[in-house]
Amino acid sequence: MSLLAPPLSLYIHMPWCVKKCPYCDFNSHGLRDEPPPYAAYVEHLLADLDADRRDFAAALAGRPILSIFFGGGTPSLFSPELIARLLDGVRERLPLADGAEITLETNPGTVEHGRFDGYLAAGVNRISFGVQSFDDGSLKRLGRIHSAGEAEAAVKSAQDAGYRNINLDLMYALPQQTLAGALADVERAVALRPSHISHYQLTLEPNTAFAANPPPLPDDDHAWAMQEACEARLAHAGYGQYEISAYAQPGYRCAHNLNYWRFGDYLGIGAGAHGKLSDPHSGDIRRRWKTRLPRRYQDAAGSPARIGGDQLVSAGELPFEYMLNALRLVDGVPSSDFAERTGLPTERIDAAVDAARARGWLERDPARLHTTALGQRFLNDVIASFLD
Repeated sequence: MSLLAPPLSLYIHMPWCVKKCPYCDFNSHGLRDEPPPYAAYVEHLLADLDADRRDFAAALAGRPILSIFFGGGTPSLFSPELIARLLDGVRERLPLADGAEITLETNPGTVEHGRFDGYLAAGVNRISFGVQSFDDGSLKRLGRIHSAGEAEAAVKSAQDAGYRNINLDLMYALPQQTLAGALADVERAVALRPSHISHYQLTLEPNTAFAANPPPLPDDDHAWAMQEACEARLAHAGYGQYEISAYAQPGYRCAHNLNYWRFGDYLGIGAGAHGKLSDPHSGDIRRRWKTRLPRRYQDAAGSPARIGGDQLVSAGELPFEYMLNALRLVDGVPSSDFAERTGLPTERIDAAVDAARARGWLERDPARLHTTALGQRFLNDVIASFLD
């Protein structure tokens, strides 16, 4: 089976934030006394992209960029002018698909009135707000720098600037949170009428402040009750669930994240950024990530030293890596996608698929791979069954 080149996205990592949150395990670095070298970092990003283009010239040939995602950290610490400079540089180097989705993550505590029209003019057509909660007590316990009122004002400011494609990140199962509190967060989010809501459970990740000193969290049964109740409320409000933690109004599913979940390709530039690229000529699927520390990344200035790791994904790893993404989608994926995206015959997963269907984890639909309601609840076990 030959490997087909899937859609291609671009992830851009902006590593700085005002303050590191105690639950965050992302490659983010709180601001210190001196402001970060924002303008210089933009040039380092473009040098990184130039080097990746040289390294992967054959695999990238003729492939447009479907979506761009500015993640962090807090990308909204970068001015609209710098974002425009960066996007102009990307367009000079790579073709963008018509209507390419371009998302900027922002913290409601770092935006200024009037900046959103600048981001819109720069080419950013989707804003993602890290709200997490609309309860001031919960926000304080989470170490967030904004209030509920500031979050609402920031969303309305983006809407006034002309943004329609807006995502709100919300967490549930927070320290001391009740079912009523989780539903109240969803109510206030829905009242703002964003086009997309990401609703996910707070988990204690290794190497975070919360992992070292765990706060009191709701138990699994209470967390499951919150998830079910919030799912129902979001559905009633017109937000269709299409992934474990993603809900969208019709026409507003996140193209960038869908490409991840469908095992698409993506270049990753910036400190600690990860990428995955398929080469239809060689049949190789490669993962590359950049060195994590911003200063070390900048010192590398597009040289090989910017690379933190680079490896081929082995045939034995591919079934698990593919399912890790695809089975998060509520509607699943066409069965044929596995062979097209991995280059492996479907026989490689037949036994595991049959076993999962026998346990009631996967639907008995030969044309699609998608989980049942039971499989969604025990998704980690379903995915682990595809380990080599």
